Amino acid sequence: MGKVTGFMEFDRLSEANLPVTDRIKNYKEFVLHLTDDQAKQQGARCMDCGIPFCTTGCPVNNIIPDFNDLVYSQDWKSAIDVLHSTNNFPEFTGRICPAPCEAACTLNINNDAVGIKSIEHAIIDKAWENDWVVPQINPNKTGKKIAVVGSGPAGLAAAQQLARAGHAVTVLEKNDRIGGLLRYGIPDFKMEKSHIDKRMAQMLAEGVEFKVNQYVGENIKADDVINGYDAVILAGGAEAPRDLQVQGRELDGVMYAMDFLPNQNKVVAGDKVMNQVMATNKHVVVIGGGDTGSDCVGTSNRHGALSITQFELMPQPPTKENKELVWPNWPLKLRTSSSHEEGANRDWSITTKELKGENGKVTHLVGSKVEWKDGKMAEVAGTEFTIAADLVLLAMGFVSPMQKVLEAFGVEKDARGNAKATTDGLGCYKTNKDKVFAAGDMRRGQSLVVWAIREGRQAARAVDEFLMGSSTLPR
Repeated sequence: MGKVTGFMEFDRLSEANLPVTDRIKNYKEFVLHLTDDQAKQQGARCMDCGIPFCTTGCPVNNIIPDFNDLVYSQDWKSAIDVLHSTNNFPEFTGRICPAPCEAACTLNINNDAVGIKSIEHAIIDKAWENDWVVPQINPNKTGKKIAVVGSGPAGLAAAQQLARAGHAVTVLEKNDRIGGLLRYGIPDFKMEKSHIDKRMAQMLAEGVEFKVNQYVGENIKADDVINGYDAVILAGGAEAPRDLQVQGRELDGVMYAMDFLPNQNKVVAGDKVMNQVMATNKHVVVIGGGDTGSDCVGTSNRHGALSITQFELMPQPPTKENKELVWPNWPLKLRTSSSHEEGANRDWSITTKELKGENGKVTHLVGSKVEWKDGKMAEVAGTEFTIAADLVLLAMGFVSPMQKVLEAFGVEKDARGNAKATTDGLGCYKTNKDKVFAAGDMRRGQSLVVWAIREGRQAARAVDEFLMGSSTLPR
């Protein structure tokens, strides 16, 4: 504990953002990490609790009090070592994680939580600036070959851990670049893709092989993968979107968010995208109030939309949670993202009844208010409305991973269409198919990047035990 009275002396200090007028002109990151002094002050607020609920609240169980204390002492090199001991990619989580650790912070009971995420962000940026992130090459090779299907955070974490255990790892990605939903699901203004590229360089030096345009179940046979490797990890993302079954769904201008967002990422990467759908000079309606919807808002603002409206089916959450009731669990409360701050009209308890158009193109959305009673939704009489809508983006979440991959491997699925695999006892993360394991969204469904990293790390240990009889990889 760096400063015994720090939590009483210092207030929470949030990271600074570039002004809205500047940041919507491009797709670059706009969050500025803390200075050394600011990070030290945030580290001083940590109380080094006897039971660190922040650590248990973090899916990868980051050793948060330790790196807070090291940052307070300005021992940045030791801080990144502690952070890397549990998290392969803190540059990802330090930017896009919602920080369940902060919700679980003891100081959050009656005060503002320690800025754990901002400290993590500062640590990893400092590490890259000082060339402390180097390949960890295992000279003792096992002779075992492992295929990882999917190159999102779960796949990358599993691949890096297994390579460090001495195995030969090949990552198979269906898209033209490595990164999965990190690459094509998250806008560059939230996380620039250079962070993925730097990790790829590290992993290449560690012995990981990357292959793109490898769509198992389409242009690659699952049997060839199974027969060519000693073990396989299915680590694809949850990419099957939830559809909207209303009249007018077939109109031009009505599209899934994940048919809209990735093309902008490709353009930022330098690709020429034919017939890219733009929000420029359009009335945009985003259906869905989660992170994907927020990303659509931020991208539409950068395109120069005339107006942006975001609808959520569920009621508006409270502005402040009842901490006595929910702490240290993740609370349901109103959250306003940086994209919302850039401009959007938001409304809750809204259902879409119909989409209208002219000449095959959407022009209006018809909706109404709903109310929820005993878990059932009912339309509120007299609340029907019609608004202009030139572009309707469906961002209502994802129902499952890509079924084509699961069916190609013949793995058993759970009731939600995910690969069925337990995380308990012997054979954890293993599917019903011999040699085939599943982790991340492929196993648990749509979730957070930090959960994907955790599952990738744990699946790597399970595969190492499967192949070698025991493992020294962390759980």
